[in-house]
Amino acid sequence: MTVRLNEFQQPIGAALSDWQGATFPSATTLAGLYCKLERIDAVRHAKDLYEAYQSAPDARDWTYLFAGPFDTFEAYLSYLTTAAKLTDPMHYAVIDLASGKAVGTLALMRIDASNGVIEVGAVTYSPRLKRTRISTEAISLLVKYVFEDLGYRRFEWKCDSLNAPSRAAALRYGFKFEGIFRQAIVTRQRNRDTAWHSIIDSEYPVLQTAYDKWLDKCNFDEAGKQIERLTDFILKEQMTHKSN
Repeated sequence: MTVRLNEFQQPIGAALSDWQGATFPSATTLAGLYCKLERIDAVRHAKDLYEAYQSAPDARDWTYLFAGPFDTFEAYLSYLTTAAKLTDPMHYAVIDLASGKAVGTLALMRIDASNGVIEVGAVTYSPRLKRTRISTEAISLLVKYVFEDLGYRRFEWKCDSLNAPSRAAALRYGFKFEGIFRQAIVTRQRNRDTAWHSIIDSEYPVLQTAYDKWLDKCNFDEAGKQIERLTDFILKEQMTHKSN
């Protein structure tokens, strides 16, 4: 990489003379092969989501989230009604195209359009969504939306450093681990060290190609089991990209 120097012979960052900022997310529906993402609507989505979350055997999925668990439908409806009014975070329902029902939620948040930085967070997957093709496609739809349609430069994934499943998911999706922010947040009357991960725009094309190949119906057997892992597709695409 060529180092740029200013008039004082100090190293400076790459020029971005054409940068005009990114676009703020909207209520656009994002559709894939197996799911679609719709802006949260409490009237349409609350019942399906509450039933999906109630299918879990216990409340462990809420441990590292800022909200929940919800003991009653009324409590969840109140939460979702408030969440639906927000634009940052902007919450989306994940709709299973096979059943037509909402099976989880996620959000675009900490939206910094002027600098082209945005985060995916509040990822709340029910048992009906976990370890399915939909869980990966939902993230791939957001990644594509953020980089292709909205023009962001950086897509972040942050989580409690003790949340091992979330950290593993970030790496599987191709986010790069950047470090731990110690004592970053006080939540639920306890300390949280935050693990930071990101994808930048130059990494996006390789990842999107890998997502598309993994999600292809040919990559699954008759029982719906994957034939090749997403991490293998990503590695192969990265190697191909370097050799070109």
